[in-house]
Amino acid sequence: MFKEILYYFYGIKLNSMASSFEKFQKRRLISSYFSVVLSVFLVLFLLGILGLFVINSKKLSDDFKEEIAMSVYFKNEASDSIINAFDTEMKTSKFVKSYDYVTKDEAAKQHTDIIGEDFMAFLGENPLENSFDIHLKADYIVTDSIKQFETKILENPMVSDIVYDKVLVNLVNDNIQKITFWILIASGFLALVAVLLINSSMRLSIYSNRFIIKTMQMVGATKSFIRKPFIWRSIKLGVIGSVLAIIALMGVLYYVDTNFPNLNILEDQLMIGAVLVGVLLVGILITWFSTFFATQRFLNLRTDDLY
Repeated sequence: MFKEILYYFYGIKLNSMASSFEKFQKRRLISSYFSVVLSVFLVLFLLGILGLFVINSKKLSDDFKEEIAMSVYFKNEASDSIINAFDTEMKTSKFVKSYDYVTKDEAAKQHTDIIGEDFMAFLGENPLENSFDIHLKADYIVTDSIKQFETKILENPMVSDIVYDKVLVNLVNDNIQKITFWILIASGFLALVAVLLINSSMRLSIYSNRFIIKTMQMVGATKSFIRKPFIWRSIKLGVIGSVLAIIALMGVLYYVDTNFPNLNILEDQLMIGAVLVGVLLVGILITWFSTFFATQRFLNLRTDDLY
């Protein structure tokens, strides 16, 4: 009687321990699936941002270039007819996107607002000159074109000086290609990180089924047959992560288009669609690739290595 009670007590305890272990394993599996979805989401979101930056890099660089102003100053002796003639020339120039005429009085007011003091009261006169603030078209913000435009303007004897940020112009032109190159490098690195993270997460799921895998091998199941359910499961997780990344990217596009309408970021819808579809395909490819190699390790295990 005592033995039966003892067996019964330990049986309940063992069953309880087994049940707790199963629950623990189940929580670990759910956690691993969540980490796969999260890894895919984060990596693909960043890759999508980089992809959108690459396809819009020309727009972004053009917008930045066209913000660089060239100030053309006229001597005080320049008459209204000379100013008007230059204004007409700017309207028809192929180099110019937009321009503003700033009188010496307007320039003095702007300087006073910036420095907070009336410098004319100290000097007794306005030493500034009438000027044109010119914004060139992005295609002409290169050294040769700017030089050509500058030389043409200096032919006017009433022009006293031309001022623009030459260093910034050179930096913009030199760094655009470098930025694009490093973006591609970063994209490749992120893809590698995604493969490693997903591989690590999927190995936990496969490890918990290692005995089933080995049993199926022993009864003659092929590696491709055994691998298939794991790959399909990981692809489903990859699709979930990809869809979440696509939703987040669409949110970013909406935000940028709303707050920076001059970029016209939604204008090239075909390329944007290609990036979003690419995100989905990359998500599927990465999860398939990671799971394939994760299962391969356990398929090649000997029976003695299972424990």
